[in-house]
Amino acid sequence: MTLKTFTFYTIVPLFLLASCKDTTNAKKAPVQPQKTIVTDTVAESRKIEEEKEEFVLTEENAIEFFFNYNKTLKEDTVKLSTNFGDITIELFDDVPYHKANFIYLTKKGYFNDTFFHRIVKNFIIQGGNADNVETGRKRGQIGRYLLPPDTRKGHKHHRGTVSMPSSEIDNPHMLASPFEFFIVVTKPGSYHLDGDYTPFGKVIAGMDVVDKINSQPVGQGDWPLQNIYILNAEVIK
Repeated sequence: MTLKTFTFYTIVPLFLLASCKDTTNAKKAPVQPQKTIVTDTVAESRKIEEEKEEFVLTEENAIEFFFNYNKTLKEDTVKLSTNFGDITIELFDDVPYHKANFIYLTKKGYFNDTFFHRIVKNFIIQGGNADNVETGRKRGQIGRYLLPPDTRKGHKHHRGTVSMPSSEIDNPHMLASPFEFFIVVTKPGSYHLDGDYTPFGKVIAGMDVVDKINSQPVGQGDWPLQNIYILNAEVIK
């Protein structure tokens, strides 16, 4: 992130000079109130803070950012509140980039008002997208980036595993789409996904809700006939 430089303007009071014949009665012109200087300073400070908040993730900075962000994290559990009930997810500590990404997006409020937008019967439910303007706006503010796969930690796609789909655009290396995730419904699991997709967590409460969502009727492209909302996502511990 590059901060724009700025300049403080010094307000210099001007003094009116009295006539040489009446120096004893000379009067100074009113000095411009100092509060103007304070106001300008506050405005400049706000501008700097706004610029700091404009940090955007890119292909170039995402890995370094999440590497450092993960070091600050003590939380590993996220609760998704849906219109079918709550799903609680515990994130794996040894998949640091994907864990940090999921917590970061949760804290940014990204998942709020997105959908479980893809349902494949007895296989998966997939969330994190929506056909509304707000979701696109939030993605634009957060940034455009992909995450590398992290498939060698021994995690498998058991039932209840939370994993990250790969991007469909120009993606021979199976880089993960960071804004979306899927939950395995298959009993005992969908192990043909191992090695291609990155498991980064598991459902520890609410698999009945996952099953209920998976049972909903779908239309073309596996999109549910009725929207299934992620009303709120929050880091709980």
